Amino acid sequence: MTDTQPTDIRERRPATGLAIDTRELTKWYGKNRGIIDVSLEVPRGEIFGFLGPNGSGKSTTIRLLLDLIRPSSGSARLLDLDAETDSLEIRRRSGYVPGELALYGNQSGLSAIRYFAGLRGGIDTTYAFELAERFRADLDRPIGKLSTGNKHKVAIVLALMHKPELLVLDEPSTGLDPLVQQEFQAVLRETRAEGRTVFLSSHTLAEVERVTDRVGIIREGRLIVVERLSDLKSKAVRHLEFEFDRPVPPGLFNGVAGVLEARIEGRVANISVEGVVDPVVRAASALTIVNVSSVEADLDEIFLAYYRGDGAPLAETHPEEVTSVG
Repeated sequence: MTDTQPTDIRERRPATGLAIDTRELTKWYGKNRGIIDVSLEVPRGEIFGFLGPNGSGKSTTIRLLLDLIRPSSGSARLLDLDAETDSLEIRRRSGYVPGELALYGNQSGLSAIRYFAGLRGGIDTTYAFELAERFRADLDRPIGKLSTGNKHKVAIVLALMHKPELLVLDEPSTGLDPLVQQEFQAVLRETRAEGRTVFLSSHTLAEVERVTDRVGIIREGRLIVVERLSDLKSKAVRHLEFEFDRPVPPGLFNGVAGVLEARIEGRVANISVEGVVDPVVRAASALTIVNVSSVEADLDEIFLAYYRGDGAPLAETHPEEVTSVG
């Protein structure tokens, strides 16, 4: 497949109430894949987490959504508008923080806010300065002399200052200190509470876990799972540690449903369980339990589980994907 003329399968569609709606969205860089057949629906008023390591296709997906590059095939709609033919209107109603910032280095943050507010027209900068204060953004120094984290603070303010209906974020927390990250997450929750939508692309899994409603995982250009975070975590491996009043018989957990591994050391049994834990608890109740602790898998572990395998990439990635964050 070549990257010359996209196959146009767009059609007239009724209003859906979706913030993002892609159908078999595909991008090839010559013979090298970007993304393949990505079909995704993100309702309005949701924080959606888009996960994948570098080179998996996250940034390519975002660039297609925002009409920064054109698809080889498939289609995308944002806010019930066509990503290609209505891209100007989409940009008016959305905000974007790219993975690789390209701000005017000689401008101060203050000048950038005034400049972009003027470009958009009719923007009340009061909210921008409120955000800058919350993020402790340095608006006085030239942006080119700021650290990576402080540049991202300015970029986030610029993306949010007009209160967009759709906020698209590509690795937005790069370089932010933990306190600013917490404030940023609070702003994202406020955005959702106002009925606006956030599309958050990240490999900072802890950040996604704290704020998202649903997550999608992209692997080697293909969207492999989209689920509510709670449902995704319920399928993960959990780790139970039982302490008994006497040494544990070696075969106590043999054949118990869901047990992936059982490590017995004297009076302590460490059990790895997939799915419901009731069969394990019933097996353990054959002895007197002195103490029990449970550790649920965090999103890092779930994410890695979806990436287990031979580790070989589907195809060589385009240099654009390698150099970008995502």
